[in-house]
Amino acid sequence: MQPQFVDLPQGTLDLLILRTLSLQPMHGWAVSERIQQISSDVLRVQQGSLYPALHRLERRGWIKAHWGTSENNRKAKFYELTKAGRLQLEIERHAWEKLTAAIAQILETA
Repeated sequence: MQPQFVDLPQGTLDLLILRTLSLQPMHGWAVSERIQQISSDVLRVQQGSLYPALHRLERRGWIKAHWGTSENNRKAKFYELTKAGRLQLEIERHAWEKLTAAIAQILETA
């Protein structure tokens, strides 16, 4: 029996966060829920990974944060992509597509 959830490969969390935030600004918990929703419950991002990644992306200047009110009327930190973040998303997306194509080629021919 296969597990319902799949561990994220090393280095993909930043890409998923950047892509999710490219849709609209979100607070951290919403980012995690959106990744889980879009992946049809296959990917789950734990808080212990999510928040350090958000802070890392913020330090790199790829996202910026501001305080606001969440949909359940709680104070929350909302994150959004910066111009540098949009550029980084395209760089990482291109690298991911190249990597997955190479892996698929090996799996098909090896």
